[in-house]
Amino acid sequence: MLLFILNILLLLVLLILGTPLPFAFGGAVIFMIVFADLPIITITLWGFNQIISPSLLAVPLFILFGSIVSVSGIADRLLQFANLFIGKIKGAIGAVVVLTSGFLGAISGSSFTGIASVGQIMIPRMIRQGYSRGYSTALVSVSSVLGALIPPSVMIIIYGWATGTSVLGSFLATIGPGVLLIVLFITIHMIYTKKYFSQGHKYNESIDDIDASKQMNYKFLGEANSKSRIFLAALPSLLLPVVILGGIYGGYFTPTEAAAVASVLGIFIGIALYRELKFKNLIGLFKESTSSVGSIMTMIFFSLLLAQTYVHMRIPQTLVEVFVDITESKIVVLIIVTIFLLFVGMIVNDTTAIILTAPLLLPLVVSYGVDPIHFAAIMAVNLAMGGITPPYASVLYFGMRVGNAKFSEVVRPTIMFIVFGFIPVILLTVFFEPLSMAIPRWFGY
Repeated sequence: MLLFILNILLLLVLLILGTPLPFAFGGAVIFMIVFADLPIITITLWGFNQIISPSLLAVPLFILFGSIVSVSGIADRLLQFANLFIGKIKGAIGAVVVLTSGFLGAISGSSFTGIASVGQIMIPRMIRQGYSRGYSTALVSVSSVLGALIPPSVMIIIYGWATGTSVLGSFLATIGPGVLLIVLFITIHMIYTKKYFSQGHKYNESIDDIDASKQMNYKFLGEANSKSRIFLAALPSLLLPVVILGGIYGGYFTPTEAAAVASVLGIFIGIALYRELKFKNLIGLFKESTSSVGSIMTMIFFSLLLAQTYVHMRIPQTLVEVFVDITESKIVVLIIVTIFLLFVGMIVNDTTAIILTAPLLLPLVVSYGVDPIHFAAIMAVNLAMGGITPPYASVLYFGMRVGNAKFSEVVRPTIMFIVFGFIPVILLTVFFEPLSMAIPRWFGY
C-alpha cells in the first residue's frame, strides 16, 4: 500500500508539472515495475492484447464521427430545427444551445463536438443578443458536457470495456441524469436571463434568426416554405440517433459497428445532402481524427498498464478490506468515492480516470451492494463535471478558445452551473438510485 501511495504522489507531481499525460502515466508505470518488481513483459503483453480489442475500436470511430458532425452541416440544421419551437421566447437562444448540445451527444458521444460546432455559431449570436462573452462561452461549454452523458458515450464504452459491465445497460443508466441536467441548465439560464436583463443590460430582439435559409444549401429539397425546408433539412440529422441507438438496442449491430455506420452516414449526409463536406476535405478530416486517436490510444495504453500494476499488487482487494474495517455504511463509502472521483476528474480526463479508477473502485462499491450499472452513472456524472472544473477543465478551456474568452470571464457563470446544475444531479445520481436505474431495469438490465 505504501508503494501505491508513493506512486499516486509521483503521478500527481508529474501532472502538476505539466508532463504530457502519456508520459506522466508511463513514468508512474516504470516506478511500479522497478520498485514493486513486477513482470514488465507480462504486463506489456496484457496491455497490447487489451488495446487491440474490437470493442475499443468504437472510440476512434466515434472520434471520427464527431469530426464529421462538426464540419458536415449536421449541427447547423439541428440548431435551426430547435429554434423553430422556442426561438421567439426571450432567452430561448440559451435553451437552443442546451437542447442542441444534448442532441449532439446522442449522435457523437463527445463533449468537444458540441463546442466545435455549436460554439462557433451560438457564442457570437448570444453576444449580439446582449449576453456577455463569458456567460455565452460558459453556457456552451457546460452544455457540451452532455455529450459525455447522453448515449452513445465514449466514456461509457470504455467503462464497460474496462470493467466487463454491459455497455448497453450503462448507456441507459446515464439517460436520467443527462435529461435532468438539460432541464436544470435551461431553468438556470432562464432565471439568469430574467435577472441579467432586468439590471439594465440591453436585450437585442432584432438579431437575425438562426433559420437564415439563404445561407444554407437547401436545393435538394425543391419547393417548400421556410419552416418545412428547415424541418426536412434537419430530418436526416434527427434520424441519426434513431439509427445508432435503435440499431444497438434492436440487436442489429454492436456499439463499434454503430460508430462505423454513423461515420458512413455522416459522410453521405455531409456530401450528398448538405453539400458542405467535400471529398477534398476528407483527407484533412481523416488526418486530424487520426492525430487525436493516436494521442488518446497512447494515453489509454499507459493508463491500462498502470491500472494492471495495481491489480498485480492486489490494491482493489486491499481497498475493500480497509473500507470494510472502517465502516459498514454504504452511504459513507459512496460519499468518499464521490469526493475521490470529483478530485480525479479535476486532474485527468474522463477516459484516463475511468481506466485507472473503475477497476479499483468497482469491487469496493459492489461489496457494499452498488450495482455496476448504477456505478457507471455515478462515475459518468462525476467525471463529466471534471471537464469544466479546473485545473484540468479540458472542455472549458476548449470552449474559452472557441469563444475567445478569458478565464476570469467564464469562471463565475461556470460555477453557477456547477453549483445549481451539476452538484444536485451528482447527489441524486449517487443517492437516488431510480434516477439512473429505472430505465435500465425497464429494459431488463
